[in-house]
Amino acid sequence: MGFIGRIIINSLLFIAIVGFFQESFYVASVGTAVLAAIVLALLNTLIKPFLVLLTLPLNILTLGVFSIVLNGFMLELTSWVIGNNFQFSSFGMAMLVALIMSVCNVILSDF
Repeated sequence: MGFIGRIIINSLLFIAIVGFFQESFYVASVGTAVLAAIVLALLNTLIKPFLVLLTLPLNILTLGVFSIVLNGFMLELTSWVIGNNFQFSSFGMAMLVALIMSVCNVILSDF
């Protein structure tokens, strides 16, 4: 799946997930969801490899479970870049959204 396909899928996932967690996750509009997906893709491309390298011992120690925390951090960083139009109520909510998005992306990448 190409870059544009991932942007579209992540945008749709943001909109779907915000429907389930309206009290804890806020996305202002579809345009904001697309912008957040683009920012997340850029952050995952530019910053995440360094963070994965820095946290490699912890990731090995937890058998890869720490990657969920790292994905939650990337979503929080995306929220910080976007501003008030894309917010999480807590870091735990960001980790839950990261977990849901990871599972959905694994399932959808097979198609």
